[in-house]
Amino acid sequence: MTTSVLTRARAGDEQAFRDLTASYRRELQVHCYRILGSVQDAEDALQETLLSAWRGLAGYEERASMRAWLYKIATNRCLNVLRDSARRPEERRPLTFEPPTPTRHGEFLWLEPYPDALLEGVADAAPGPEARYETHETIALAFVTALQRLPPRQRAALVLRDVLGFRAAEVATMLDTTETSVNSALQRARATLDATTPPRRDRAPLPSSPSERELVGRFADAFESGSVEQIVALLTDDAWVTMPPEPFEYQGPAAIDEFFTQAFAARGVRTDRLVPTRANGQPAFGHYIGDVHAPVVRGVGVIVLTLEGDRIAQLTRFGGAALLARFGLPRTLPR
Repeated sequence: MTTSVLTRARAGDEQAFRDLTASYRRELQVHCYRILGSVQDAEDALQETLLSAWRGLAGYEERASMRAWLYKIATNRCLNVLRDSARRPEERRPLTFEPPTPTRHGEFLWLEPYPDALLEGVADAAPGPEARYETHETIALAFVTALQRLPPRQRAALVLRDVLGFRAAEVATMLDTTETSVNSALQRARATLDATTPPRRDRAPLPSSPSERELVGRFADAFESGSVEQIVALLTDDAWVTMPPEPFEYQGPAAIDEFFTQAFAARGVRTDRLVPTRANGQPAFGHYIGDVHAPVVRGVGVIVLTLEGDRIAQLTRFGGAALLARFGLPRTLPR
């Protein structure tokens, strides 16, 4: 940051302000997504952060870096969103068939997949020396899901400390609290995260590697053909199928076999098509189904795969055609 750019921005130069904040926008949006779990909420929080920063630039005293100052604003905007969202009605996207009895009923989590296209350049924003995670781990679906189960301030403390690597004193300033409170919240958050996040086992194949493409291609072929047997053969023994925000969760070959058997039976002669994309650093698909009244397939949501070695450890289905646009996918395709 140059003094001249800051001076011009404080004087009301909007282009100077854009130059001042441009390099932080992508990482701030990812930060908001980690805390909120929603792409739309993260975009809104980012815009509110930038507007608040623009209006409050005269009060920026340069005791903290511009980056830390922006993270303070963004974090508190996210905490405000979480307080407000606690009072909004639950949004549901019910299944189109009667599912079998699940392995368990998970808690209601409003969660959306994050397009990889929005992650470009974020990995270059190296975390501080106290970060406990690699960047690719902290955008993965399992990690973001686990974060959503933490109370808001614990969530914020963990992201600021363990993901971004800010010092405890910096986090205390951002959250307007004490270092003791930050460390206490962090200790509780770590314990919860350790208990709810799946252990790191066989690493997934490298993104877009031949082994990943082969496994993902086999899944797409099996899904589009409606072969439950072939889908189950690709799964780990403890694989999960989840559908946030629906609470139904299925684990293991037998339960997942029953789920897909009923799902495919309900679709009848309907055509399913999967269009490859990427979300949360993981292989994903836009999911389309055939329209019985027109020669097209219509988007119904996004499916994200979590890979482990040469198998699929989790399949997460997100319903809603509106998600497709975020991945640059059309709502309909010719059949």
